[in-house]
Amino acid sequence: MDVKNKRYKGQGIHVITAIFTVEQGITKVLLIKRKNEPFLGDWVLTGGALYNDEDLEDGARREIFDKTGITDIDITQFKTFGRVDRSPVMRMIAVGFFGVIDSKRVKVLRETESTTNADWFPIDKIPPLGYDHEEILTEALKELQKRIVNSNILKSLFPDGVTMPELQKVYEAILNKKFDRRNFRKKMLSLNLIEDTNKSEQFEGNRPAKIYKFKKKIEDKNIF
Repeated sequence: MDVKNKRYKGQGIHVITAIFTVEQGITKVLLIKRKNEPFLGDWVLTGGALYNDEDLEDGARREIFDKTGITDIDITQFKTFGRVDRSPVMRMIAVGFFGVIDSKRVKVLRETESTTNADWFPIDKIPPLGYDHEEILTEALKELQKRIVNSNILKSLFPDGVTMPELQKVYEAILNKKFDRRNFRKKMLSLNLIEDTNKSEQFEGNRPAKIYKFKKKIEDKNIF
């Protein structure tokens, strides 16, 4: 690599995170409204430019905190977006992350130094997004749908445990698919993602339901 070659100059990196939650059976994503150009006033996913002295995940977490105030969230890198014209300022490669969080357990900043608003949007009611964030969001949702059937990525939604009916609602919301109650229970237990806590609670006025929790270590499986 010839560092003096002009074709290497004028490039940067964006770290963009799609932060998902599920509220009352509806899958939502956190969007922020830009205060500055480019795309002034547009809604976008959480993120920004990476500093040249920080790792990718560190930069993504810094941007999440700076733009939303959120600190405690597990994020996963999933794809790189490199269209030449994705930013009107300069060549910017975007490294995509996604995470899941319980929206009731966090307080999101509505305005920051570089944003004028922040809100949770249902994934089927997304406003026009700046940059290529619609593409990034689409790919992030696909990745989330893959991960919920072979990992414990949803554990942050249920830190105190979850009943099977509650879990079914979340899976149906994210996968946009209905499941038979008995078949869902059988499949979830065969996935070996959750374990019985030997506790129970009432769910939506019905008889008490067992409470499960996500295992810390799991095996890769995918049967949905």
